[in-house]
Amino acid sequence: MTEMRIAAEIVAAENDKREAAHRSDYQALGEKLARSSIDIDKVTAKVADFFVAVPSWGVGTGGTRFARFPGLGEPRHIFDKLDDCGVIQQLTRATPTVSLHIPWDKADPKELKAKADALGLGFDAMNSNTFSDGSDQAHSYKFGSLSHVDAGTRRQAVEHNLECIEIGRTLGSKALTVWIGDGSNFPGQSNFTRQFERYLDAMRDIYKALPDDWRLLSEHKMYEPAFYSTVVQDWGTNYLIAQTLGEKAHCLVDLGHHAPNTNIEMIVARLIQFGKLGGFHFNDSKYGDDDLDAGSVEPYRLFLVFNELVDAEHRGVKGFHPAHMIDQSHNVTDPIESLISSANEIRRAYAQALLVDRAALEGYQEGNDALMATETLKRAYRTDVEPILAEARRLAGGAIDPVATYRASGYRARVAAERPAVKGGSGGIV
Repeated sequence: MTEMRIAAEIVAAENDKREAAHRSDYQALGEKLARSSIDIDKVTAKVADFFVAVPSWGVGTGGTRFARFPGLGEPRHIFDKLDDCGVIQQLTRATPTVSLHIPWDKADPKELKAKADALGLGFDAMNSNTFSDGSDQAHSYKFGSLSHVDAGTRRQAVEHNLECIEIGRTLGSKALTVWIGDGSNFPGQSNFTRQFERYLDAMRDIYKALPDDWRLLSEHKMYEPAFYSTVVQDWGTNYLIAQTLGEKAHCLVDLGHHAPNTNIEMIVARLIQFGKLGGFHFNDSKYGDDDLDAGSVEPYRLFLVFNELVDAEHRGVKGFHPAHMIDQSHNVTDPIESLISSANEIRRAYAQALLVDRAALEGYQEGNDALMATETLKRAYRTDVEPILAEARRLAGGAIDPVATYRASGYRARVAAERPAVKGGSGGIV
């Protein structure tokens, strides 16, 4: 029996308030889509089967290099985090898995599994941390980890990733995501070639330890914390890594890890074409790696990314099953509300992409009709698919309006009374 953190009668009562209006909206949208020979129920079924993982660290209040302002009822440990993740899944029915970060979330794997089972949650990709130092480690990552000049430091970083794999095996995870902050801050500080060779050698050791049914997801990032050069700085280098390591290695695309105005949807298309798209970290940005809520700044870009994903799905690309996860920092909002909103925005982009008339689009592309090709995309994007999203949630037992239901439940006030308040505003991203 799943342990519900919000009483089922609260969800039912909130849905009752909205059901008549929702049914009317759903019927009206269904009639509109039918005129274009689109079956709304089939689209809703596909949306209901689309899931995105939530990050354990995302339910805590984030921060910047300058300050962090604690929120009410912040999770004290991974088990509190799982409770919060369970609420997001209960209301959205879109986030059945959680992605853990080790050592932040380190605990007895059997206890983690039991807690997740009770909440009806599973575990997505494991995430290793070799970009900051733990209190008990022998070597510092100040000057790098998997690419460090010191063999002992590299070995320590490899062993940490192997530990993450072992924890993940117990939890039922099937992937390891590796992101490193290695790079340099001054010209001449590092030899680019030897640094990358050391990284590849270390990654080979990690790759060899992967179970047969696992994937290794390497993640690129243009800058930060290294500001002059980064070892895995872009999708081209990431692709080289995946090609070098083998068929179980794939590229992870974080939407915030690119220079402004980068054509991310084209990167996605290229990685799909060559069989190396491993998955996503969804968020949004304005200037750099801002980790803003998904779809909050560039919703059309999110739609264009999903246009490529649905195109691949439509074409039946072999072995196409990218992982989807949110990766955000919530500095001024209730993290649960932001993650609920982001999960819905990601599903929204998927639903809109499902409405694209693929045959018409291909015809305009083949006829070099640029205007009608882009209008075909915009027609789908401009469609208000909220009734589809709400129906997918309702049919699965979730909330028609998840944020309003969350607020009506009083969950944040309840956990604030249970969890000691965090005092002061420290600096540093968490």
